[in-house]
Amino acid sequence: MYSAIRRNKVNSFLIVLLFIGIVGGLGWLASAIYQSPGIVITVMVVSLGYALIQYFMAGRQAIAMSGAQRITEADNPRLYRIVENLAITTGTPMPEVYIVHDPAPNAFATGRDPEHAMVAATTGLLDLMTDSELEGVMAHELGHVRNYDIRVSMIVYGLVVAVGMIADMLVRMAFFGRNNNNGNPVVMIFGLVAMLVAPLVASLVQLAVSRQREYLADATGALTTRHPEALASALHKLSTYGQPLQKQQSSMAHLWIADPLKPGMMQRLFATHPPIPERIRRLLDMGDKF
Repeated sequence: MYSAIRRNKVNSFLIVLLFIGIVGGLGWLASAIYQSPGIVITVMVVSLGYALIQYFMAGRQAIAMSGAQRITEADNPRLYRIVENLAITTGTPMPEVYIVHDPAPNAFATGRDPEHAMVAATTGLLDLMTDSELEGVMAHELGHVRNYDIRVSMIVYGLVVAVGMIADMLVRMAFFGRNNNNGNPVVMIFGLVAMLVAPLVASLVQLAVSRQREYLADATGALTTRHPEALASALHKLSTYGQPLQKQQSSMAHLWIADPLKPGMMQRLFATHPPIPERIRRLLDMGDKF
């Protein structure tokens, strides 16, 4: 169990390093072409500044986009008490609890740190899950909070913005910067390749980070409840009875425990979540080690 958590943390760290390498490589190219290191500094400051704003606003934005409604213990004692017991067990501050009125079974967590956390479950999830399965799902969501996944996501998001901005500068230079490169076709071709490939690679790396955090939240949730089979059973139900959310938002798809978007070839290629069968297999392997 602990080895799985450690492995996922290491993998996420290495992926972020790769991301920084991509940004650094593109930045170095732009600086060399324009002979101005200030370009990279400006892009990074603007990108990280934008990510910082999103870091403080993203939680409330996600709640608003999902249409979630905050509840108290009197509104839904079952869900509220499960979250409360998990918070007490882990020593985590009690998060705000929300319900999304949607028949699609799903749940998500958001908030920049445990002191500003929010967890939400759909009515479809509450109807489908047993108490132990619901506990496993909510332990997974609190795992995201405890692991500061929103912080990792926003760092990566800022780097995605940086990659896009630098790639855009390169392609503009390729087409319009003839005074700088004297119409060099090699520079133009390289700029086009950078424009097309760099944002795609950045998006794929962003998805890889999201998938690694899902594995980590699974492991953290299983360690909290000491019952990985319950979460595995919940994931199996999500795979069997899952359906797209009525109110879909691709920008927050990575927050949900199961992919909330309509299925399709491109969605599978750019999925924000690892395959559920693989998640179940890992959980069952963990169960053998308790």
